[in-house]
Amino acid sequence: MKTIGRYYLGMMLITLIIVVSGCSKGDNINLFSVNDDISLGIQVDGEIRANPQEFPILDSAQNVTAYAHLYRIRNTILASATEMSNKETFAWRCTIIDNDTVINAFCTPGGYMYFYTGLIKMLDNEAEFAGVMAHEMVHADRRHTTDQLTITYGLDLLVQLVLGNNHNELGQIAASLAGNLGLLAYSRSNEYVADRYAVRYLYPSEYDAASLRNFFVMMQNQPHPPVFLSTHPSPEDRLEKIDEEFLALGGVHGEFFEARYAEFKSLLP
Repeated sequence: MKTIGRYYLGMMLITLIIVVSGCSKGDNINLFSVNDDISLGIQVDGEIRANPQEFPILDSAQNVTAYAHLYRIRNTILASATEMSNKETFAWRCTIIDNDTVINAFCTPGGYMYFYTGLIKMLDNEAEFAGVMAHEMVHADRRHTTDQLTITYGLDLLVQLVLGNNHNELGQIAASLAGNLGLLAYSRSNEYVADRYAVRYLYPSEYDAASLRNFFVMMQNQPHPPVFLSTHPSPEDRLEKIDEEFLALGGVHGEFFEARYAEFKSLLP
């Protein structure tokens, strides 16, 4: 009876959240609160760190200088991203996953970011990497993952998350986030928003804000492009919209920092 009571109490609490907060993001109805995003991010981060076979994390204590580069880039984006809603709220923790065969990055709710060495080594300069990082930060800040969780799992999972009874789902959620595939793949609309705001985040900074486009060009030119490109907006459409946003902001190019990025890459195993 206590379990049933807690369940319905959770249902009532979430319903109250929905009624009070309303639909704050256009047509997207997100049943999660910002605090739920933070809690979920902590749980998924723990799941990832508890699975070194799937996620071989590069130890920050033994790779201090490499992580210093990563956090310097993050701090530059945070300083220039004036439209970021959760700048002070989310963790924005950076983690390197030591796997050269995977070209990917992802960010959990609450701002836990992961970058595969395969992606880092593929890119040519720091501006390109900053574009990818900014893109992932937009997904977290605009709460796209919990948008998708709401669509995929609905109120029942949300109540389980609030009550702390969601352990069986965390592995699947972590795997979906890492793969950018499956049930948690972002919508086309989410991807367009992430591209557009990434350019906006970077434009006031020292970086060349148009450099995000280079990532999609590189991915297209890979011998075996990743599967997630087939489930997202076409690279051609994304390049066009990135260019449009860049030109609308003034079209002034920034710096690329090739040498600084080469130093960062040389620190990786």
